[in-house]
Amino acid sequence: MSETRVGKSPSIKVGVILVLMTLLGWSVVPLFLRHLSHSVDPWTNNGWRYGASALFWLPVVGLSVLRGSLPAGIWRSAMWPSIANAFGQTCFTAAHGMIDPGLVTFGLRTQMVFVAAGAYFMFPQERAIIRNKRYICGFILLAVGLLPVLLLGDSQPGTFPLAGTLLAVAAGLGYGWYALAVRRCMAGYGSVEAFAVICQISAAMLLVGMVVMGREHGTYVPSLPARELWMLGISAFIGIAIGHVFYYMSIARLGVAVTTGVLQLQPFIVSAVSYKLFGEVLSGWQWLGGSIAIVGACLMLGVQFRKTA
Repeated sequence: MSETRVGKSPSIKVGVILVLMTLLGWSVVPLFLRHLSHSVDPWTNNGWRYGASALFWLPVVGLSVLRGSLPAGIWRSAMWPSIANAFGQTCFTAAHGMIDPGLVTFGLRTQMVFVAAGAYFMFPQERAIIRNKRYICGFILLAVGLLPVLLLGDSQPGTFPLAGTLLAVAAGLGYGWYALAVRRCMAGYGSVEAFAVICQISAAMLLVGMVVMGREHGTYVPSLPARELWMLGISAFIGIAIGHVFYYMSIARLGVAVTTGVLQLQPFIVSAVSYKLFGEVLSGWQWLGGSIAIVGACLMLGVQFRKTA
């Protein structure tokens, strides 16, 4: 998304605060989703959380429409990113009902593999970066490092959670597709208005999914205990409503490489807290593989930063 509307002298200190808040929020959300998976089915979870987020951003869209300042064609441009976002969100939430949160977030690192492959074909100007030897080395480290993390399963002994693992990888595919679609389709739009529109379309898709596929069409949520309702609301607010905007604001101040590099800490934070809350235990080989994967991801980001700086 374009960040041309951000001030000319953005504060690095503010950027650090924003990226740390994004990291904290996106590390907490998987833990909420795992807890909620026992009482809320994934279709209903997505429908209510994205519906609430869409209401949060609806005034932005409404005021822009009333003022006539909403860019022409933005709804059409936002369709592909919204489809990709809804697909990734559906797989991401469903995975938490099958495998541990740490494994889900490590599985999301496959996003960078899909982004690199997609960028090679969609953006010829980036092929020089992708062909760089250090970038290729980082790509290989990322792919090889993720293999033991994903193939050795979660904390349930004697089982391999194939469906959950595939959903985590599919979520990585969806969010990778989302990143590519945002870059291709939303260039030239401000990040706030672009996400506000994407949020409305994504919410509509996920609400349809809830009505068609959700348990009792999602109508049972108001009768849930107050604690569950608070978790739904908080996870929607910090994970969707403000999390995405904080992410793009931090990119404007720190750059893509630094912001994304900091967010590579998410799987380690989630895994550590998940151990305390849910007894998730990753093996030594999984921790080693995850560390190698993150080194590879950072190497890829470093090459991209040097080439575009």
